Amino acid sequence: MMSVLTKSTLVAANLFYCATLLAQDAPVETALESDDAVFSTCISGIQQKAEVAGIDKTVIAYALDDVKQIDKVLEYDRNQPEFVQTFPTYLNKRVTQWRIDKGREMLRKHKDLLSQLTHEYGVPAHYLISFWGLETNFGSYKGKMPIIDSLATLACDQRRSRFFTQELLTALKLMQRENLKKDKMLGSWAGAMGHTQFMPSAYINYAVDGDNDGLVDLWDSEPDALSSAANFLSKLGWEKGFIWGREVTLPENFDYSHAGKDSRKQLAQWSEFGLRKVNDDKIPKSDMDASLILPTGAKGPAFLVYRNFDVIMRWNNSESYALAVGYLADRIIGKPEWSKSLPDLPNYPISQMVALQDGLNDLGFDVGKADGIMGPATRKGIRQFQLSNNMLADGYPDESVFNGVQEAVTARSDVSGS
Repeated sequence: MMSVLTKSTLVAANLFYCATLLAQDAPVETALESDDAVFSTCISGIQQKAEVAGIDKTVIAYALDDVKQIDKVLEYDRNQPEFVQTFPTYLNKRVTQWRIDKGREMLRKHKDLLSQLTHEYGVPAHYLISFWGLETNFGSYKGKMPIIDSLATLACDQRRSRFFTQELLTALKLMQRENLKKDKMLGSWAGAMGHTQFMPSAYINYAVDGDNDGLVDLWDSEPDALSSAANFLSKLGWEKGFIWGREVTLPENFDYSHAGKDSRKQLAQWSEFGLRKVNDDKIPKSDMDASLILPTGAKGPAFLVYRNFDVIMRWNNSESYALAVGYLADRIIGKPEWSKSLPDLPNYPISQMVALQDGLNDLGFDVGKADGIMGPATRKGIRQFQLSNNMLADGYPDESVFNGVQEAVTARSDVSGS
Protein backbone atom coordinates (compact mmCIF):
# COMPACT_ATOMS: atom_id res chain seq x y z
CA MET A 1 0.00 0.00 0.00
CA MET A 2 1.10 3.54 -0.61
CA SER A 3 2.33 5.40 2.43
CA VAL A 4 0.51 8.55 3.57
CA LEU A 5 2.56 11.60 4.52
CA THR A 6 1.76 13.17 7.89
CA LYS A 7 0.58 16.75 8.06
CA SER A 8 3.76 17.90 9.82
CA THR A 9 5.89 16.28 7.15
CA LEU A 10 3.80 17.95 4.48
CA VAL A 11 4.17 21.39 6.08
CA ALA A 12 7.93 21.03 6.32
CA ALA A 13 8.12 19.82 2.75
CA ASN A 14 5.95 22.68 1.56
CA LEU A 15 8.12 25.27 3.29
CA PHE A 16 11.28 23.83 1.76
CA TYR A 17 9.63 23.58 -1.64
CA CYS A 18 8.40 27.18 -1.50
CA ALA A 19 11.86 28.44 -0.55
CA THR A 20 13.38 26.57 -3.47
CA LEU A 21 10.85 27.97 -5.91
CA LEU A 22 11.36 31.51 -4.70
CA ALA A 23 15.09 31.16 -5.16
CA GLN A 24 14.44 30.09 -8.74
CA ASP A 25 11.87 32.89 -9.34
CA ALA A 26 9.30 30.19 -10.03
CA PRO A 27 5.57 30.81 -9.33
CA VAL A 28 4.87 30.18 -5.64
CA GLU A 29 1.38 28.89 -6.47
CA THR A 30 2.95 25.70 -7.77
CA ALA A 31 3.83 24.71 -4.21
CA LEU A 32 0.18 24.40 -3.34
CA GLU A 33 -0.12 21.48 -5.72
CA SER A 34 1.66 19.29 -3.16
CA ASP A 35 -1.44 19.51 -0.92
CA ASP A 36 -3.50 17.96 -3.70
CA ALA A 37 -0.80 15.39 -4.37
CA VAL A 38 -0.71 14.24 -0.75
CA PHE A 39 -4.50 14.01 -0.60
CA SER A 40 -4.52 12.05 -3.86
CA THR A 41 -1.90 9.65 -2.51
CA CYS A 42 -3.91 9.19 0.66
CA ILE A 43 -7.11 8.43 -1.27
CA SER A 44 -5.26 5.92 -3.43
CA GLY A 45 -4.22 4.13 -0.25
CA ILE A 46 -7.77 4.15 1.06
CA GLN A 47 -9.05 2.76 -2.25
CA GLN A 48 -6.65 -0.14 -1.90
CA LYS A 49 -7.82 -0.75 1.68
CA ALA A 50 -11.41 -0.69 0.47
CA GLU A 51 -10.67 -3.37 -2.12
CA VAL A 52 -8.99 -5.52 0.54
CA ALA A 53 -12.08 -5.05 2.71
CA GLY A 54 -14.20 -6.55 -0.06
CA ILE A 55 -16.01 -3.41 -1.16
CA ASP A 56 -17.16 -3.49 -4.76
CA LYS A 57 -14.87 -1.60 -7.16
CA THR A 58 -17.80 0.27 -8.69
CA VAL A 59 -18.79 1.57 -5.24
CA ILE A 60 -15.20 2.60 -4.53
CA ALA A 61 -14.94 4.43 -7.84
CA TYR A 62 -18.34 6.11 -7.43
CA ALA A 63 -17.49 7.30 -3.92
CA LEU A 64 -13.82 8.21 -4.21
CA ASP A 65 -12.86 8.99 -7.81
CA ASP A 66 -13.97 12.61 -7.49
CA VAL A 67 -13.71 12.97 -3.72
CA LYS A 68 -12.59 16.41 -2.52
CA GLN A 69 -10.72 17.72 0.47
CA ILE A 70 -12.83 20.27 2.35
CA ASP A 71 -10.71 22.91 4.05
CA LYS A 72 -13.70 24.00 6.12
CA VAL A 73 -13.79 20.57 7.77
CA LEU A 74 -10.21 20.99 8.94
CA GLU A 75 -11.09 24.45 10.23
CA TYR A 76 -13.96 23.00 12.26
CA ASP A 77 -11.73 20.22 13.54
CA ARG A 78 -9.06 22.70 14.64
CA ASN A 79 -11.47 25.31 15.90
CA GLN A 80 -11.38 25.79 19.63
CA PRO A 81 -13.76 28.19 21.34
CA GLU A 82 -12.35 31.14 23.20
CA PHE A 83 -14.21 30.28 26.36
CA VAL A 84 -15.07 27.15 28.33
CA GLN A 85 -18.86 26.93 28.25
CA THR A 86 -20.22 26.46 31.76
CA PHE A 87 -22.99 23.99 32.47
CA PRO A 88 -25.74 26.63 32.93
CA THR A 89 -24.93 28.12 29.52
CA TYR A 90 -24.79 24.64 27.94
CA LEU A 91 -28.09 23.48 29.44
CA ASN A 92 -30.06 26.66 28.80
CA LYS A 93 -29.22 26.49 25.10
CA ARG A 94 -30.40 22.89 24.83
CA VAL A 95 -33.33 22.38 27.16
CA THR A 96 -35.63 25.12 25.93
CA GLN A 97 -39.39 25.49 26.15
CA TRP A 98 -39.56 25.04 22.38
CA ARG A 99 -37.82 21.65 22.63
CA ILE A 100 -40.04 20.60 25.52
CA ASP A 101 -43.22 21.52 23.62
CA LYS A 102 -41.99 20.00 20.35
CA GLY A 103 -40.91 16.87 22.19
CA ARG A 104 -44.41 16.45 23.59
CA GLU A 105 -45.81 16.89 20.09
CA MET A 106 -43.46 14.19 18.73
CA LEU A 107 -44.38 11.92 21.63
CA ARG A 108 -48.03 12.13 20.58
CA LYS A 109 -47.28 11.83 16.86
CA HIS A 110 -45.28 8.60 17.25
CA LYS A 111 -47.22 7.18 20.20
CA ASP A 112 -47.86 3.73 18.70
CA LEU A 113 -44.35 3.25 17.34
CA LEU A 114 -42.75 4.46 20.57
CA SER A 115 -44.92 2.14 22.63
CA GLN A 116 -43.77 -0.75 20.47
CA LEU A 117 -40.11 0.28 20.80
CA THR A 118 -40.37 0.58 24.57
CA HIS A 119 -41.82 -2.92 24.72
CA GLU A 120 -39.18 -4.37 22.39
CA TYR A 121 -36.06 -2.57 23.58
CA GLY A 122 -36.92 -1.38 27.07
CA VAL A 123 -36.07 2.27 26.37
CA PRO A 124 -38.87 4.67 27.43
CA ALA A 125 -40.31 6.85 24.68
CA HIS A 126 -39.43 10.20 26.24
CA TYR A 127 -35.72 9.34 26.22
CA LEU A 128 -35.80 8.53 22.51
CA ILE A 129 -37.56 11.82 21.84
CA SER A 130 -35.02 13.66 24.00
CA PHE A 131 -32.04 12.26 22.07
CA TRP A 132 -33.75 13.15 18.80
CA GLY A 133 -34.41 16.70 19.94
CA LEU A 134 -30.87 17.31 21.14
CA GLU A 135 -29.20 15.75 18.10
CA THR A 136 -31.12 17.42 15.24
CA ASN A 137 -34.02 19.45 16.64
CA PHE A 138 -36.32 16.54 15.77
CA GLY A 139 -34.89 16.25 12.29
CA SER A 140 -35.13 19.92 11.35
CA TYR A 141 -31.37 20.19 10.94
CA LYS A 142 -29.43 17.06 10.02
CA GLY A 143 -26.33 18.76 8.61
CA LYS A 144 -25.39 19.79 5.08
CA MET A 145 -21.79 18.60 4.72
CA PRO A 146 -21.06 15.84 2.14
CA ILE A 147 -20.26 12.84 4.33
CA ILE A 148 -17.79 11.09 2.02
CA ASP A 149 -15.77 14.26 1.39
CA SER A 150 -15.77 15.13 5.09
CA LEU A 151 -14.63 11.68 6.17
CA ALA A 152 -11.98 11.58 3.43
CA THR A 153 -10.66 14.97 4.54
CA LEU A 154 -10.32 13.80 8.14
CA ALA A 155 -8.96 10.39 7.14
CA CYS A 156 -6.15 12.10 5.23
CA ASP A 157 -5.32 14.40 8.14
CA GLN A 158 -2.81 13.06 10.65
CA ARG A 159 -4.68 14.03 13.83
CA ARG A 160 -7.21 11.17 13.84
CA SER A 161 -6.41 9.44 10.58
CA ARG A 162 -6.88 5.85 11.75
CA PHE A 163 -10.32 6.50 13.25
CA PHE A 164 -11.70 8.40 10.26
CA THR A 165 -10.17 6.01 7.72
CA GLN A 166 -12.13 3.22 9.37
CA GLU A 167 -15.29 5.35 9.42
CA LEU A 168 -14.81 6.15 5.72
CA LEU A 169 -14.42 2.48 4.85
CA THR A 170 -17.54 1.72 6.87
CA ALA A 171 -19.41 4.48 5.00
CA LEU A 172 -18.46 2.77 1.72
CA LYS A 173 -19.79 -0.53 3.05
CA LEU A 174 -23.03 1.28 3.94
CA MET A 175 -23.29 2.69 0.44
CA GLN A 176 -22.95 -0.81 -0.92
CA ARG A 177 -25.37 -2.43 1.55
CA GLU A 178 -28.10 0.24 1.44
CA ASN A 179 -27.50 1.51 -2.13
CA LEU A 180 -26.96 5.02 -0.75
CA LYS A 181 -26.27 7.93 -3.07
CA LYS A 182 -23.63 10.53 -2.29
CA ASP A 183 -25.95 13.48 -2.76
CA LYS A 184 -28.19 12.08 -0.04
CA MET A 185 -25.34 11.39 2.37
CA LEU A 186 -25.22 14.78 4.05
CA GLY A 187 -24.53 15.38 7.72
CA SER A 188 -22.16 16.95 10.19
CA TRP A 189 -18.62 18.01 9.34
CA ALA A 190 -17.33 15.02 11.35
CA GLY A 191 -19.42 12.44 9.47
CA ALA A 192 -22.49 12.01 11.70
CA MET A 193 -25.66 11.28 9.75
CA GLY A 194 -29.42 11.41 9.84
CA HIS A 195 -32.06 12.23 12.45
CA THR A 196 -30.00 10.67 15.24
CA GLN A 197 -26.55 11.69 13.96
CA PHE A 198 -25.04 8.22 13.76
CA MET A 199 -21.44 7.83 12.69
CA PRO A 200 -21.04 5.18 9.95
CA SER A 201 -19.90 2.57 12.51
CA ALA A 202 -23.05 3.11 14.61
CA TYR A 203 -25.20 3.15 11.45
CA ILE A 204 -23.90 -0.16 10.13
CA ASN A 205 -23.97 -1.95 13.50
CA TYR A 206 -27.12 -0.61 15.15
CA ALA A 207 -29.44 1.02 12.61
CA VAL A 208 -32.59 -1.01 11.90
CA ASP A 209 -35.50 -0.93 9.47
CA GLY A 210 -38.30 0.54 11.56
CA ASP A 211 -40.87 1.00 8.80
CA ASN A 212 -40.31 -2.43 7.22
CA ASP A 213 -39.65 -1.13 3.72
CA GLY A 214 -36.49 -3.21 3.29
CA LEU A 215 -34.16 -0.21 3.72
CA VAL A 216 -32.47 1.45 6.68
CA ASP A 217 -32.82 5.17 6.03
CA LEU A 218 -31.81 7.48 8.87
CA TRP A 219 -32.37 10.64 6.79
CA ASP A 220 -35.95 10.36 5.58
CA SER A 221 -37.54 7.72 7.79
CA GLU A 222 -38.46 8.81 11.31
CA PRO A 223 -39.47 5.22 12.24
CA ASP A 224 -36.04 3.97 11.12
CA ALA A 225 -34.29 6.70 13.12
CA LEU A 226 -36.26 6.16 16.34
CA SER A 227 -36.03 2.37 16.07
CA SER A 228 -32.30 2.62 15.50
CA ALA A 229 -31.88 4.87 18.54
CA ALA A 230 -33.77 2.36 20.67
CA ASN A 231 -31.68 -0.52 19.38
CA PHE A 232 -28.45 1.43 19.92
CA LEU A 233 -29.31 2.32 23.52
CA SER A 234 -30.40 -1.23 24.23
CA LYS A 235 -27.13 -2.62 22.90
CA LEU A 236 -25.22 -0.03 24.94
CA GLY A 237 -26.75 -1.56 28.05
CA TRP A 238 -29.91 0.38 28.86
CA GLU A 239 -31.49 -1.03 32.05
CA LYS A 240 -35.22 -1.45 31.59
CA GLY A 241 -37.39 0.08 34.28
CA PHE A 242 -34.78 2.48 35.66
CA ILE A 243 -34.41 6.23 35.29
CA TRP A 244 -31.23 8.16 34.50
CA GLY A 245 -30.96 9.73 37.94
CA ARG A 246 -32.59 12.33 40.16
CA GLU A 247 -31.93 15.64 41.83
CA VAL A 248 -31.15 15.33 45.54
CA THR A 249 -30.48 17.63 48.48
CA LEU A 250 -27.34 17.45 50.58
CA PRO A 251 -26.94 17.97 54.31
CA GLU A 252 -25.13 21.08 55.51
CA ASN A 253 -22.12 19.11 56.72
CA PHE A 254 -21.79 16.97 53.60
CA ASP A 255 -18.32 15.63 52.80
CA TYR A 256 -17.84 16.61 49.15
CA SER A 257 -14.95 14.19 48.74
CA HIS A 258 -17.63 11.56 48.04
CA ALA A 259 -18.79 13.41 44.92
CA GLY A 260 -17.65 12.52 41.41
CA LYS A 261 -18.62 10.18 38.61
CA ASP A 262 -16.05 7.56 39.64
CA SER A 263 -17.23 7.43 43.28
CA ARG A 264 -20.05 4.88 43.18
CA LYS A 265 -21.88 3.89 46.34
CA GLN A 266 -25.02 1.99 47.19
CA LEU A 267 -28.17 4.05 47.71
CA ALA A 268 -28.26 2.85 51.31
CA GLN A 269 -24.90 4.51 51.89
CA TRP A 270 -25.97 7.76 50.23
CA SER A 271 -29.01 7.70 52.52
CA GLU A 272 -26.75 7.30 55.54
CA PHE A 273 -24.76 10.33 54.36
CA GLY A 274 -27.94 12.38 54.69
CA LEU A 275 -28.94 12.76 51.03
CA ARG A 276 -32.67 13.15 50.47
CA LYS A 277 -35.05 13.53 47.56
CA VAL A 278 -36.03 17.10 46.73
CA ASN A 279 -39.47 16.50 48.32
CA ASP A 280 -37.55 15.64 51.53
CA ASP A 281 -38.31 11.91 51.31
CA LYS A 282 -35.48 9.61 52.25
CA ILE A 283 -33.33 7.95 49.60
CA PRO A 284 -34.44 4.29 49.48
CA LYS A 285 -32.03 2.01 51.29
CA SER A 286 -31.22 -0.17 48.30
CA ASP A 287 -28.08 -1.98 47.19
CA MET A 288 -28.40 -0.26 43.81
CA ASP A 289 -25.36 1.94 43.27
CA ALA A 290 -25.13 5.54 42.09
CA SER A 291 -22.72 8.43 41.74
CA LEU A 292 -23.16 11.99 42.95
CA ILE A 293 -22.37 14.71 40.43
CA LEU A 294 -22.28 18.47 40.95
CA PRO A 295 -22.13 20.14 37.52
CA THR A 296 -21.80 23.63 39.03
CA GLY A 297 -20.16 22.74 42.33
CA ALA A 298 -21.67 23.18 45.77
CA LYS A 299 -23.59 26.30 44.70
CA GLY A 300 -25.86 24.46 42.26
CA PRO A 301 -28.08 21.38 42.13
CA ALA A 302 -26.80 17.90 43.00
CA PHE A 303 -27.73 14.66 41.23
CA LEU A 304 -27.54 10.98 42.00
CA VAL A 305 -27.01 9.27 38.64
CA TYR A 306 -27.56 5.60 37.88
CA ARG A 307 -26.41 3.07 35.30
CA ASN A 308 -28.58 4.51 32.53
CA PHE A 309 -26.71 7.80 32.92
CA ASP A 310 -23.59 5.83 31.99
CA VAL A 311 -25.41 4.48 28.94
CA ILE A 312 -26.28 8.00 27.82
CA MET A 313 -22.62 8.92 28.16
CA ARG A 314 -21.71 6.00 25.88
CA TRP A 315 -23.73 7.77 23.20
CA ASN A 316 -21.90 11.04 23.91
CA ASN A 317 -19.13 10.99 26.53
CA SER A 318 -20.14 14.19 28.29
CA GLU A 319 -21.76 14.61 31.71
CA SER A 320 -23.36 17.84 30.54
CA TYR A 321 -24.89 16.08 27.52
CA ALA A 322 -26.18 13.21 29.67
CA LEU A 323 -27.76 15.63 32.14
CA ALA A 324 -29.38 17.52 29.25
CA VAL A 325 -30.83 14.28 27.82
CA GLY A 326 -32.20 13.24 31.21
CA TYR A 327 -33.60 16.68 32.05
CA LEU A 328 -35.25 17.19 28.65
CA ALA A 329 -36.76 13.70 28.84
CA ASP A 330 -38.18 14.47 32.28
CA ARG A 331 -39.62 17.82 31.22
CA ILE A 332 -41.24 16.27 28.14
CA ILE A 333 -43.33 13.99 30.38
CA GLY A 334 -44.26 16.82 32.71
CA LYS A 335 -41.74 16.58 35.52
CA PRO A 336 -40.96 19.95 37.12
CA GLU A 337 -37.86 22.09 36.78
CA TRP A 338 -35.01 21.32 39.12
CA SER A 339 -35.70 22.65 42.59
CA LYS A 340 -32.33 24.35 42.95
CA SER A 341 -31.60 26.92 40.29
CA LEU A 342 -28.37 26.99 38.34
CA PRO A 343 -25.95 29.70 39.52
CA ASP A 344 -24.84 32.50 37.23
CA LEU A 345 -21.27 31.50 36.39
CA PRO A 346 -18.61 33.07 34.20
CA ASN A 347 -17.34 31.33 31.09
CA TYR A 348 -13.63 30.74 31.68
CA PRO A 349 -11.16 31.50 28.91
CA ILE A 350 -9.70 28.32 27.41
CA SER A 351 -6.20 29.60 28.13
CA GLN A 352 -7.05 29.95 31.81
CA MET A 353 -8.41 26.40 31.97
CA VAL A 354 -5.33 25.03 30.19
CA ALA A 355 -3.10 26.86 32.68
CA LEU A 356 -5.11 25.35 35.54
CA GLN A 357 -4.75 21.85 34.09
CA ASP A 358 -1.02 22.33 33.54
CA GLY A 359 -0.71 23.54 37.12
CA LEU A 360 -2.61 20.56 38.53
CA ASN A 361 -0.42 18.18 36.53
CA ASP A 362 2.73 19.95 37.77
CA LEU A 363 1.52 19.60 41.36
CA GLY A 364 0.93 15.85 40.92
CA PHE A 365 -2.85 15.90 40.46
CA ASP A 366 -3.07 14.06 37.16
CA VAL A 367 -5.80 15.46 34.89
CA GLY A 368 -4.40 14.13 31.62
CA LYS A 369 -3.63 16.31 28.63
CA ALA A 370 -4.23 20.02 29.21
CA ASP A 371 -6.91 20.61 26.55
CA GLY A 372 -9.07 23.26 28.20
CA ILE A 373 -12.00 20.82 28.50
CA MET A 374 -13.65 20.63 31.90
CA GLY A 375 -14.15 16.85 32.01
CA PRO A 376 -14.31 14.21 34.78
CA ALA A 377 -10.52 13.91 35.02
CA THR A 378 -10.14 17.66 35.58
CA ARG A 379 -12.93 17.66 38.17
CA LYS A 380 -11.20 14.80 39.99
CA GLY A 381 -7.88 16.63 39.95
CA ILE A 382 -9.52 19.81 41.29
CA ARG A 383 -11.25 17.80 44.01
CA GLN A 384 -7.94 16.22 45.07
CA PHE A 385 -6.27 19.64 45.14
CA GLN A 386 -9.13 21.04 47.23
CA LEU A 387 -8.88 18.15 49.68
CA SER A 388 -5.14 18.58 50.07
CA ASN A 389 -5.62 22.27 50.84
CA ASN A 390 -8.56 21.97 53.25
CA MET A 391 -10.95 23.55 50.77
CA LEU A 392 -14.56 22.58 50.06
CA ALA A 393 -13.92 19.65 47.70
CA ASP A 394 -16.78 20.02 45.23
CA GLY A 395 -14.56 19.66 42.15
CA TYR A 396 -15.53 23.04 40.76
CA PRO A 397 -12.89 25.60 39.71
CA ASP A 398 -13.90 28.82 41.45
CA GLU A 399 -11.54 31.77 41.89
CA SER A 400 -9.95 30.27 44.99
CA VAL A 401 -8.94 27.17 43.01
CA PHE A 402 -7.38 29.14 40.16
CA ASN A 403 -5.48 31.33 42.61
CA GLY A 404 -4.50 28.44 44.85
CA VAL A 405 -3.07 26.36 42.02
CA GLN A 406 -1.16 29.33 40.62
CA GLU A 407 0.31 30.17 44.04
CA ALA A 408 1.27 26.54 44.66
CA VAL A 409 2.99 26.24 41.27
CA THR A 410 4.85 29.53 41.85
CA ALA A 411 5.94 28.46 45.33
CA ARG A 412 7.14 25.12 44.02
CA SER A 413 9.03 26.83 41.23
CA ASP A 414 10.68 29.21 43.71
CA VAL A 415 11.79 26.32 45.91
CA SER A 416 13.21 24.32 43.00
CA GLY A 417 14.88 27.45 41.65
CA SER A 418 16.65 28.14 44.93
